[in-house]
Amino acid sequence: MIDFNKDNGLVPVIIQDHQTLEVLMLGFMNEEAWTKTQAEKRVTFFSRSKQRLWTKGEESGHFLEVVNTFIDCDQDTILIKAKPAGPTCHTGSRSCFNTEYDQNFIFKLEGIVNDRYVQPKEGSYVDALRKKGLNKIAQKVGEEGVETVIAALSETKERLIDESSDLLFHLLVLLREKNIPLASIAANLEKRHQ
Repeated sequence: MIDFNKDNGLVPVIIQDHQTLEVLMLGFMNEEAWTKTQAEKRVTFFSRSKQRLWTKGEESGHFLEVVNTFIDCDQDTILIKAKPAGPTCHTGSRSCFNTEYDQNFIFKLEGIVNDRYVQPKEGSYVDALRKKGLNKIAQKVGEEGVETVIAALSETKERLIDESSDLLFHLLVLLREKNIPLASIAANLEKRHQ
């Protein structure tokens, strides 16, 4: 149960990207905003400047779709893992905290690969690989793996980074071809680590 009795009926709400775990923004909710957020599965805040409920994205279309919600141990702060439908910040940045680079771009790349499968784009490299099928995709992963090893043993750091990037990209395509999300790989690695 959330304690809305502190701080004039408002509690802070941290919004985190459900995939990358990047903190996207901080807002405030009163009990009415919390109830609306739960009912509609879209983040609604209480705007302190407008003095009214405000659904993130109501003007821009960049809604925050709720994936999970968590209440802290004191029941006075909410964490929402959300799927952003575009930039979160009004400045056009993905996060209101303006981090230097997207530390978790690999998850966005996974999304791009998924999108190319769901909505094939003629002329895209992913679409060309997809049309060639599993054997060709798996072969490309093998080729890039060998090139990564060669770069590690006898080439420059930059070349190793390039080849590792190619390997990861082709692995993402292979995983998508087999309908295995990165989250499954991460969960397996976490389980093995224990």
